[in-house]
Amino acid sequence: MEGEASVEPEASEAGGERDPQRRIVEAVILSSPDPISAARIAEVLPRCNPSKVRAIVRDLNEEYTARHSAFEIWEVAGGFQMRSLPEFAPYLRQIQKTRPLRLSQAALETLAIVAYRQPVTRAELEQVRGVDVGAVVHSLLERDLIRVAGHREVPGRPMVYATSRRFLEVFGLAKLGDLPALREVEELGGSEEEEEAPPGPAQGSALEAENASAESAPEPLA
Repeated sequence: MEGEASVEPEASEAGGERDPQRRIVEAVILSSPDPISAARIAEVLPRCNPSKVRAIVRDLNEEYTARHSAFEIWEVAGGFQMRSLPEFAPYLRQIQKTRPLRLSQAALETLAIVAYRQPVTRAELEQVRGVDVGAVVHSLLERDLIRVAGHREVPGRPMVYATSRRFLEVFGLAKLGDLPALREVEELGGSEEEEEAPPGPAQGSALEAENASAESAPEPLA
């Protein structure tokens, strides 16, 4: 039901406008199929700006925490997205039709190199990993975790790869600067086989440690 009077911020007092704005922000984030930026939300919210949108999001999350809600608003891929809490992942997996994202050790290692050294060519990836990465790169492109970011201006003009917006969304990052710091440098290697269980803690990659359990990551709410 679309009751315009219930959400139109007509109250004369400064505090009276707060509740309608909170409801609008909540509705916009919940209905957006992709992470939506504070600037875009501000465009549809009367008398608002991105800073105020962020403040409202903080208030909403505090409210969700206080009432022990099963969800919260995450800032991912440059926008806001409503996600269920990780503790409910085992129950949600039982009703979801799509399988959780699973990556092989080789895919995680290659993705980590792209994330921390981008833009990077296939030859540079192979130099670090010591093996052919053609199939792995193709798989990451298909899953929209990396993208072609142009060409290196050297003979042959090889393509260079970078992470995608989808990468930020999957790993719960607002921006690339939120990637965990590399605490140590280890020789990249490991099994080329697809893992049955979710990827575990990193073996040479802080990115893998950040994604210690892909299946338990908070799920976007439809």
